[in-house]
Amino acid sequence: MSETNRQWLLAKRPDGRPTEDCFEMVEREVPDPGPREVLVRTRYMSVDPYMRGRMRDAESYAEPWDVGEAMRAGVVGEVVESNSPRWEAGDVVNGNLRWADYAVADEDQLVPVDPDRAPISTALGVLGMPGRTAYFGLLDVGRPKPGDTVVVSGAAGAVGSVVGQIAKHAGCRVVGIAGADEKVHWLTGELGFDEAINYRETESVRGALAEACPDGIDVYYDNVGGPITDAAFAHLAVRARVVVCGQISLYNAEERPTGPRKLGELITKRARVEGVLVRDYVERYEEANERLAHWVADGVVQYRETVTEGLENAPDAFLGLFDGVNIGKQVVQVSDPEN
Repeated sequence: MSETNRQWLLAKRPDGRPTEDCFEMVEREVPDPGPREVLVRTRYMSVDPYMRGRMRDAESYAEPWDVGEAMRAGVVGEVVESNSPRWEAGDVVNGNLRWADYAVADEDQLVPVDPDRAPISTALGVLGMPGRTAYFGLLDVGRPKPGDTVVVSGAAGAVGSVVGQIAKHAGCRVVGIAGADEKVHWLTGELGFDEAINYRETESVRGALAEACPDGIDVYYDNVGGPITDAAFAHLAVRARVVVCGQISLYNAEERPTGPRKLGELITKRARVEGVLVRDYVERYEEANERLAHWVADGVVQYRETVTEGLENAPDAFLGLFDGVNIGKQVVQVSDPEN
């Protein structure tokens, strides 16, 4: 075990898009676990768009970090020292821990990860928070029916890619919106989406959606907000359901655009808009975990991961989310189990 522990702190609050100087890496001694605590060595760490909100000094569904505070993320790691009867050295666990090589966690902060079910990194993606968000957001909030047209923005991301595949499994026609030809090909090829739109190369997203959805959009799963969502609102079908999951196009805006501008569409279409926050479903996590694991094992749901190696590169991996460089789930591999 290393004698030092690298960890990332929030160095300052961003002004608009975060920059490298918003992050500071420091080295400390590896912490000792107290009573009913364990020491976890990080194997994989998640970076997610919602973390941008935690860099603000503003109320949100995720508590903001203080300047100088260690940043936190979903982590899959290995217990290396335990003062808890619930965990033994060698156990693989998942929890919300520090951006660090090692972290101390209370025994109740952790859940087990089964290395025989799937690669352990999937506990941060398709079999973790993003997968559960897709599952509950689509099935409980979107309520798709066979024959519905489902449109997913951010469709090649960790959440959107799972949403589209569950919708296909439910008998829907699925249209994805993404920002690169490679992503479009992945969606319509491996994942089986019926159509996909590259919004960066399309002259009019609104026009492309009109062609792709001639009977309107029954379920719009919104991961991005902004102009793409404006375009989708123009094509909502009667009794459409809009699932608001993310607004990444606005996360770096210091002045939010005036709005909402498109609510008039909800009157004529009698549509419903509802946000989804996965922690509301904590009592049903096992349901989602079991079904997602079954679908992954059967090939109904496929996944990809974009893996950045090295804790020192975690800020780059996070910042890349705002350029859409990742396909599927973006994770950081912090350590190798062989080392």
